Amino acid sequence: MQEVNSLDSDPAVLRLRDVDAQQVTALLQRFGLSLKPVATGQTIPGSFWGDDEAGLIGAALFARSDTPLHSILHEACHWITCTAQRRAVLHTDAADTQDEENATCYLQILLSDYIPSFGRARGLNDMDAWGYSFRLGSAARWFRDDASAEREWLQRFGLIDASERVCFQVRAV
Repeated sequence: MQEVNSLDSDPAVLRLRDVDAQQVTALLQRFGLSLKPVATGQTIPGSFWGDDEAGLIGAALFARSDTPLHSILHEACHWITCTAQRRAVLHTDAADTQDEENATCYLQILLSDYIPSFGRARGLNDMDAWGYSFRLGSAARWFRDDASAEREWLQRFGLIDASERVCFQVRAV
């Protein structure tokens, strides 16, 4: 699967301005990330896709009020799933292997539940609305029926437990 940028700023997805930003900040802080607000109309530093997509530079995740929550969580999950060596020099492009990208998407879905006004169902719908591509046709079907390798990957690196609970730590190796 891959993330596809939607340059038309699809209003169907939930954005940072639609939720309590303190909840997002608190969630990111549990992983050692800080949410750095960017003024409306300004370019988002460290954004791989540009437009309103979240950006990463070091342990700072940059977002505007119009940044989609799924984008914030996706970039945060790249931070969480990458190696310590890559985290130390992270700037804009956090992706590595396809396995890591897939695990990032899976963890993003789990973290959706930690933003009370977002939640898993909305997170999955927003991924579909934005244009994430999954071979089973939807994020929900992929998550439910085709993501066992991603669960195992996240468990192997201690990022989720056997019950799929988030461990609130970053990948060590």
